[in-house]
Amino acid sequence: MSVEPEEPTVPEARNDAVPESEAEATKEPAFEEERGGAGVPDDFERLWTPHRMPYIKGENKPTGSGPADGCPFCEIPKLSDQDGLIVARGHSVYAVLNLYPYNSGHLMVCPYRHVADYTELDGAETAELAEFTKHSLQALRKGSGAQGFNVGMNIGAVAGAGIAAHLHQHVVPRWGGDTNFMPVVGRTRVLPQLLRDTRALLAGAWPNG
Repeated sequence: MSVEPEEPTVPEARNDAVPESEAEATKEPAFEEERGGAGVPDDFERLWTPHRMPYIKGENKPTGSGPADGCPFCEIPKLSDQDGLIVARGHSVYAVLNLYPYNSGHLMVCPYRHVADYTELDGAETAELAEFTKHSLQALRKGSGAQGFNVGMNIGAVAGAGIAAHLHQHVVPRWGGDTNFMPVVGRTRVLPQLLRDTRALLAGAWPNG
């Protein structure tokens, strides 16, 4: 006698998943403009940069003109090279990446001593600051192929010094076409490399001796 094979039992599918419509409703918007709210759309794109809020609010800026008033140039040498973004250390000065660079590789050469004016540097500090400026140019040419430079100091708040109480010399690498519509029109700088990666690159390209 033949026996009819039993039909396989197929368990009912569980529908624990959130319906697609609900998932879409609870999904975090990819763009701020998708949140909805008041306002009239225009033809501008917006690049949101919340990481710059500490700079805008003046965080990490000195509370006074003394070395104990939170001067970052006095505090940075106490950190490791990686944490302080230090490219090279000398006897009297050090080279450090600017946390808010004009261009990728924007260096600053600073004396360890807390002085505000170039004329306050002693002979050894003056000589090593000049030497480190030359080394900065060499490292930037070797490490990132810089085609030109802006080198200089802003001495005094009225001259544009962000931290006027501690002297520092800027070394800004330049390339053809680096001034485009983004910084000129959009007031936004596009940096192709993270600061820690730039620090490692320039430290490796720093001249020996």
